[in-house]
Amino acid sequence: MNAYIVSVLVPLVFTLILRNSKKEKKRGLPVVVGGEPGYAIRNLRFTTPVTTAWEGISTLAELFEQACKQHPNRPLLGTRKLISRETEVSPDGRSFEKLHLGEYGWLTYRKTFEAVCNFASGLAQLGHKRGERAAIYADTREEWFIALQGCFRRNVSVVTIYSSLGEEALCHSLNETEVTTVICGSKELKKLVDISGQLDTVERIICMDDEIPSNLSLVDRSRIWNITSMAEVEKLGRENSIEPDLPLASDIAVIMYTSGSTGLPKGVMMTHANVLATVSAVMTIVPGLGNKDVYLAYLPLAHILELAAENVIAAVGSAIGYGTPLTLTDTSNKIKKGTKGDATALSPTVMTAVPAILDRVRDGVRKKVDAKGGLSKQLFDLAYSRRLSAVNGSWFGAWGLEKLLWNFLVFRKIRAILGGRIRFILSGGAPLSGDTQRFINICLGAPIGQGYGLTETCAGGTFSEFDDTTVGRVGAPLPCSFVKLIDWPEGGYLTTDSPKPRGEIVIGGPNVTLGYFKNEAKTRDVYKVDKRGMRWFYTGDIGQFHADGCLEIIDRKKDIVKLQHGEYVSLGKVESALFVSPYVENIMIHADPFHSYCVALVVVSHPALEEWASKKGISFTDYAELCEKEETVKEVYSSLVKAAKEARLEKFEIPAKIKLLPDPWTPESGLVTAALKLKRDVIRRAFSEELSKLYS
Repeated sequence: MNAYIVSVLVPLVFTLILRNSKKEKKRGLPVVVGGEPGYAIRNLRFTTPVTTAWEGISTLAELFEQACKQHPNRPLLGTRKLISRETEVSPDGRSFEKLHLGEYGWLTYRKTFEAVCNFASGLAQLGHKRGERAAIYADTREEWFIALQGCFRRNVSVVTIYSSLGEEALCHSLNETEVTTVICGSKELKKLVDISGQLDTVERIICMDDEIPSNLSLVDRSRIWNITSMAEVEKLGRENSIEPDLPLASDIAVIMYTSGSTGLPKGVMMTHANVLATVSAVMTIVPGLGNKDVYLAYLPLAHILELAAENVIAAVGSAIGYGTPLTLTDTSNKIKKGTKGDATALSPTVMTAVPAILDRVRDGVRKKVDAKGGLSKQLFDLAYSRRLSAVNGSWFGAWGLEKLLWNFLVFRKIRAILGGRIRFILSGGAPLSGDTQRFINICLGAPIGQGYGLTETCAGGTFSEFDDTTVGRVGAPLPCSFVKLIDWPEGGYLTTDSPKPRGEIVIGGPNVTLGYFKNEAKTRDVYKVDKRGMRWFYTGDIGQFHADGCLEIIDRKKDIVKLQHGEYVSLGKVESALFVSPYVENIMIHADPFHSYCVALVVVSHPALEEWASKKGISFTDYAELCEKEETVKEVYSSLVKAAKEARLEKFEIPAKIKLLPDPWTPESGLVTAALKLKRDVIRRAFSEELSKLYS
């Protein structure tokens, strides 16, 4: 009888489960918003956009104060002690700095709140007046977070600036916002000293480090600015405490400067309500986020993705341990051999990552597996294939006890790379390849939430939910956002396309920012308010909706591409700079978001190339042969690099590899227009093989 029941029930259960696994979960819902062309998608679980997840909380300052009162004795900010700096010399004679770092030391929520309040009072005592702006210009660290929250308690708008920003962009950002106080590290202070004569409004510097840089004498300190250490500011505030001047939801919290991909950077104005909307929405997506979680922070806090993430973590009572990309793992470049990387020392449960970091983990694992070979490689390949089958829905994959066995035998050591306790990874800033996403899912045993958003939407747009195992998509709308597509006929993308509607991605909701600082023309171009008062941001990205309401990014409207590390490359800008090379008759820069560098197709100038070959005594039968010679490629590439440096291009803007083409691009060939403008899509298709080889 029991055997009979089993024989009936088991197939029935399998059938029901298989049907359920194939059933598409609805993650978004079509709704008409604003009466404009197309339809918007919202998150199925919310009828109206989420503005706050906490009753009575409307600003980031209130949110932080509430968290500190709820979790006073829990650890909040953690930093590793620097034991020593050492210099190692490689076999080829190059020297590298290596760090010996100790364990994490922690500030509790109570101690952090005290530091924040003291800093806020000290800032006022230094003479920073209401209405003046402060800039934070430093790498990610606990002092960055304290300074940010301290400024919020004085209702000071914070200008965030990447520590890697060039001199011209740095001057522009500080002068345009009329910053009077700059909060920075000693490394950044050295840069500020070099451009001190170009800064119009800066009056005081607060240095996060106690040591003032050696290139700044006492005479310079008094002549240029009032320079104070952060410890001194906190001491001043502790001895002269004043009441906070808390902001309203509509007040500007942050003016965040972009990386300046199209020339000088633009400052995006974010209110407290804008950022709080994204923070609140993320709270609804990541399950069980709470005071038992530990977050590894190493991405730039000057980027909205990291700033929003750390505010989420602090809001729920979790701990934030600070690290750097160069000290992340035991084998990172700046970690002394035999000592722990940040992830090993911290054992985080949650982290944010950019695709480049995840690609590095994947490549590192694969290299180690291939190097070992033999039985170890066979076990890994078998375990991976079994788990891949299971993730893809096959009942012949590794489930139950077999899954536990493979985790113990194979994947346990891999998970130890990031501390062994990771339960969720948020990936953003650039597209994540499906191969890497699946590899990390299996090897780390943790889901990856891939999100899509922009600085202009406070990183809010879409986010893949915890149980979404698909790859290549960026999820359904966050609960704070509406997302819709609008036709772009010029590119051939229409919302009526079948089977999936396609078009330019437009995001609306309380997370959409006010616009660009002192740039009304650009603001009007990309921010629109509809008849219902909904504010929309036109992203310039092209996407398509899946049947379950999830979004996939498929193209970009403009010729600006974000590389794997998150840097933007303006193709036209780079082409114009390199066009001055005498060897260039025409050029097209190609940037692939799944790589960290760009490449170039170069149509050579026959006269210039022939003259060079003659001087070098190089013989050739035709230009095709000459273009294939190694010395020719080196000569042209050297000329391009020279032109790039003269134009002050960033390193990532300079093509890493080039392909020389002997035949001109003409309107007759269909590769350029009658006005000789590049037809990028046509050229990409025509030279797809050459481009693939450049990335191989």
